[in-house]
Amino acid sequence: MNQLKAEILEICQRAKESARSMALLDEGTKNNILSEVKNLIILNKAQILEANFIDLENAKKNQLEASKIDRLMLDENKILSMVKSIDDIIKLDDPIGKIIYEVNRPNGLNIKRISTPIGVLLTIYEARPNVTTDVGALSIKSGNVVILRSGSEAINSSKILASFFQQALRKFNIDEHAVSFCKNPNRDFVNGLLKMDKFIDVVIPRGGKSLIMAVSKQSKIPIFKHLDGNCHTYINEKADFEKARAILLNAKMRRVGICGATESLLIDKKIAQKIIPILMDDLDKVGCEVRGMKDARRIDSRIKEASTQDFYTEYLDKILSLKIVKNIDEAIAHIAKFGSSHTESIVTEDNEMAQKFLNEVNSAIVMHNASTQFADGGEFGLGAEVGIATGKIHARGPVGLEQLTIYKYQIVADCAIRQ
Repeated sequence: MNQLKAEILEICQRAKESARSMALLDEGTKNNILSEVKNLIILNKAQILEANFIDLENAKKNQLEASKIDRLMLDENKILSMVKSIDDIIKLDDPIGKIIYEVNRPNGLNIKRISTPIGVLLTIYEARPNVTTDVGALSIKSGNVVILRSGSEAINSSKILASFFQQALRKFNIDEHAVSFCKNPNRDFVNGLLKMDKFIDVVIPRGGKSLIMAVSKQSKIPIFKHLDGNCHTYINEKADFEKARAILLNAKMRRVGICGATESLLIDKKIAQKIIPILMDDLDKVGCEVRGMKDARRIDSRIKEASTQDFYTEYLDKILSLKIVKNIDEAIAHIAKFGSSHTESIVTEDNEMAQKFLNEVNSAIVMHNASTQFADGGEFGLGAEVGIATGKIHARGPVGLEQLTIYKYQIVADCAIRQ
């Protein structure tokens, strides 16, 4: 145990020591480092796939859930997507050193609020090797230091990807501990990291609800919370049926294992009789199970019985809960009661109804006539994200470059004396 504590302390100390120099890096150097990471990923594509194959074989032996295997699996297209995300981040403006606010006060003070890096980030993630590249690239561009702790499911894939960041940092004579990777699989290692509040400024958990709750319980360090993605698509009485079909099918079925997948469908009572059989035809063809209450099951016998718990559930599977609502007010109330404050979408041709939904639904992301699967930092033009924050402090929605900054005040005066 003493050896474990020493190992944890060493990784945290080195990260903290590298934070000062990282915060001072100019934009050109940051972009050069990221360009080198891109090149290393492209050159070592075969090795990445080999490492990922080992992770996949282990995952299958351990009977990992299908949704996690989907996130774990890498192929050429996913690797190219990683490269594109890094390229997008390179193209973004440097978020550090920006004047957010400036005022000249009557007391003789010139006051500026300047964006600065947060400092040391700790990212804990499960079967998601792409988190390694997304968080690594965003951390470097925002002048932060990051400690990466991958789950055992993705350990080989994540380790090789993290090594490319360290190689790139060394090439430009930057402390490689600016991107640290925890190789120790011991769970006590994570618990130890979560107590290092003297060194770590923010924890970013990427995984299921159980991971986020465990991190919240263990640590006093501020957390970018990403709870479950119980996302809703609400088909309003003024919806275009063809748009509703296309949006729902994509929102639910494009990738069922991601946090932006629609898990609950709300339909206005006035159109339920007409649209439910149409939607059921679409969903039945792709093997999606739908669970609803008696009123929905009377309309279509293919709908299975739902319990109250279904409406709270993030399935991450080919399962969808269905609720018939009286009107938009009941839809909004249902989302407030059962939702997880992640992403909700209204399908309607009535702009007044749409604006009411956008104004009154208090989730991190609210949409009109769009698939909830767009809940992604890359799709928002942020280059990538470290997660979707569902809390209400500092960052909300996709956490990208801007959300990985904080600020300080710079005060300039000419012998200002307070009376």
